[in-house]
Amino acid sequence: MTGVVDIVVTGLSLGCVYALIALGFVLVFRASGVLNFAHGSFLLLGGYLVAVLRPVLGFAGALAAAAVATAAVAGAVDLLLRYGDDTRAAHVQTIATIGIDILLVTELTRRIGGDLLPLGDPWGGAVLTAGPVGIAHSRLAAIGVCALAIGAVFAAFRFTRWGLALRAAAEEPEAAALTGVRLGRVRAAAWCVGGALTVLAVVFLVAFPAPGLDRTTGQVALKAFPAAILGGLASPPGALVGGLLIGLTEAAAGGYQTGLGALGEGFGDVVPYVVMLLVLLVRPSGLLGGKAAARV
Repeated sequence: MTGVVDIVVTGLSLGCVYALIALGFVLVFRASGVLNFAHGSFLLLGGYLVAVLRPVLGFAGALAAAAVATAAVAGAVDLLLRYGDDTRAAHVQTIATIGIDILLVTELTRRIGGDLLPLGDPWGGAVLTAGPVGIAHSRLAAIGVCALAIGAVFAAFRFTRWGLALRAAAEEPEAAALTGVRLGRVRAAAWCVGGALTVLAVVFLVAFPAPGLDRTTGQVALKAFPAAILGGLASPPGALVGGLLIGLTEAAAGGYQTGLGALGEGFGDVVPYVVMLLVLLVRPSGLLGGKAAARV
């Protein structure tokens, strides 16, 4: 029973973090049609800035400053992709994000080196003990904070003018532009929000029991990418469903690793992609994907 509770809590916390990252993929894709392969470098950049700024600004100040800076970098990348030609094909811009990711990761890797950088989150190594069950405070905080952040994004998506404009632009960009929607601003805001979400996600990725931020942390975004595909790349609710499914499956694979010995020790690392492939064989558009008429 203890093992099951631990797996569920770990899976939910991982799933919420993956959902945050996947939501960034989805927002950018809906706004611009671009698959942002630089998302992992935004994640690494945000974590690095929190670690560097924390001794000066404190944890909360460093988190806020890193979120603003990473959002600004994401917005600058969007402007760079559109520079000189707003009609440049989405697949061309997608390929360009690969090059941007390589540049950012190379520079951040040089700065981080072989160090492990603590982000100084307020939960530390505290553990909530209930009988034989011990749950890290960071796990519970990840579930609560990420749920609030995802809820806020969903509320903005549904009830604000920006959300209405984003939905209209995603459905019929030409018609939206004719009604006064400024597609460039809507797109830039989506990129900035996606960048800011990575900063919140990385705090929980490297919190206890993880040892800290290292130069490979950005690769975690590759696990969130299947979550976005799994739920439906144009569906924000799908990012949440896909993130939770991937998180719970990965936690279960890790918790029952001894029973999965025939599949290899690293099966937990590839299970997100296995789940993605199995679902896409049945639902090529993802669990909540699909082209349909939408009322905005």
